[in-house]
Amino acid sequence: MNIRFNMANKEISWLNGNFIDEAEAVVPIMTHSLQYGSGIFEGIRGYETSKGTEIFRLKDHVKRFFNTAKIYAMNLGYSQEEIENAIIETVRRNNLKSCYIRPFAFYDDHGVGVGTAGKKISVYIRALSFGKYFSADTGLKCKVSSWHRMESAILPIEAKASGNYLNSVLAMKEAKASGYDEAIITSRDGYVAEGPGENIFLVKDGALLTPGVDSQILLGITRNTIIELMKESGMKVIERFIHREELYTADEAFFVGTAAEVTPILNIDGISVGDGKVGEITKKVGETYFNLVQGKSKDHQDYLTIV
Repeated sequence: MNIRFNMANKEISWLNGNFIDEAEAVVPIMTHSLQYGSGIFEGIRGYETSKGTEIFRLKDHVKRFFNTAKIYAMNLGYSQEEIENAIIETVRRNNLKSCYIRPFAFYDDHGVGVGTAGKKISVYIRALSFGKYFSADTGLKCKVSSWHRMESAILPIEAKASGNYLNSVLAMKEAKASGYDEAIITSRDGYVAEGPGENIFLVKDGALLTPGVDSQILLGITRNTIIELMKESGMKVIERFIHREELYTADEAFFVGTAAEVTPILNIDGISVGDGKVGEITKKVGETYFNLVQGKSKDHQDYLTIV
């Protein structure tokens, strides 16, 4: 695949092998993926480090992007390496330091009908300056949603597909309407699953607890990073089913995710988590993670891709 690089001093996006002015990245309102939620995407972070801007776990994110495409039988028309290079160049051309990157593939067809056979697939990459996802600096107040997490018998939960996030939209609307910052979603069986766009960890008796793959979760790349880092530090990490009531008796709790990074949870359903303050283990997890993504750690340098 021949990708053309066209220099321009504007806000630049990548679309189907070309760099274009972001204002030109438009599609008809009747486009299939807008009407039916059939797009797929990734969320990736770039961080300012002493070496310059570095993208965190680029290869792993792009691999998951292609895995999602495979689940939905979408031929993206590009190799993983080509998409990685396009992401790097998009960040470079926009002269970004700390940023959020959104690769997105969609059915670029505005005919009426759910079917996808023969429909054109377009691939788009956007990179933009990005800081903190949550506005709560001291921790979140969360509500356990009445909406349950989808399961693989309904939609493939390991696919990062646009339509999956309607589940999250409903949970977030309910939480916000009730005066909370964010939702916690449980499985149909009542076990803790995740947040609307984050994985969740609890701290109990010095160990980290997190829902496992059987809890209908997206196996987040940040989640995997935290598990890896904490095990390397000697901390006990347990992946298992977590009952709802364990949220209320945990010593600490926090969300993790590409956008959320490491965000403390201080209150759930009106009940303080631990003493209602950011705990020492949560602080340790956050410091270890930020040292890594900001290039301050000597470990896992292969997770960082220089722009």
